[in-house]
Amino acid sequence: MTSQRMISAIAVLLMAFSVKANDVTAEVKHRLQTLYPATEFTRVQPSHIEGVYEVVMGKNIAYTDPSARYLIFGHLFDMAEQRDLTAEVLETLNRIDVSSLPLDDAIKVIRGRGKRRLFVFSDPDCPYCRKLESELSILDDVTIYTYLYPIKELHPQAAQKARLVWCAQDRSTAWNDLMIKGQIPQTGTDDCQNPINNNVALARSLGIDATPTLILGDGSMVQGAIAASEIEALLAKGAQE
Repeated sequence: MTSQRMISAIAVLLMAFSVKANDVTAEVKHRLQTLYPATEFTRVQPSHIEGVYEVVMGKNIAYTDPSARYLIFGHLFDMAEQRDLTAEVLETLNRIDVSSLPLDDAIKVIRGRGKRRLFVFSDPDCPYCRKLESELSILDDVTIYTYLYPIKELHPQAAQKARLVWCAQDRSTAWNDLMIKGQIPQTGTDDCQNPINNNVALARSLGIDATPTLILGDGSMVQGAIAASEIEALLAKGAQE
């Protein structure tokens, strides 16, 4: 057999294997949808383990066998490479399209050249948000968009403070004074046109249920009052991708 014929034969075999794999995957997805009609299965594909399929349901992941009878919920680890394979997929699923974020509804602060972008959902009465603000003040060459996101179930007075900050003549200064110095705006009003309710609705639509939540320029999300050094590392990683 000539080398050209051998290459053609291999290509045909690979195509056959690919078609068969696609057929099995389609069958698995069909079985799942039949067994669980109320669930939307957005993606089914072979996992890193032979005979096990990765099932994506919105922003949730499970694993199943070809019969779709068994479902495994949890994280799949590649111990040889020390990788959390499930977390890698979840990170992709949970990324936000930052181009869809309404920038006019956020307090904008530019540090240095402001080349990098960071979006923060923050509650005026959240102690971890205050801690994060101290870390954010260390950053340079970044534009920070802060969405005032009062969680009234936890902090009943936060919504009024958010409105006072937004209605202040200098919003960024009012926000900084509140979060760093603990000074509530004493002048102005809290009944100006504001995006607070819109921000709450936006956060919930994005699945953000805790503060502070940071969204990087690549759309990945991080929760908690992380250190400035960690934020720098994440910003650098996002710039490389």
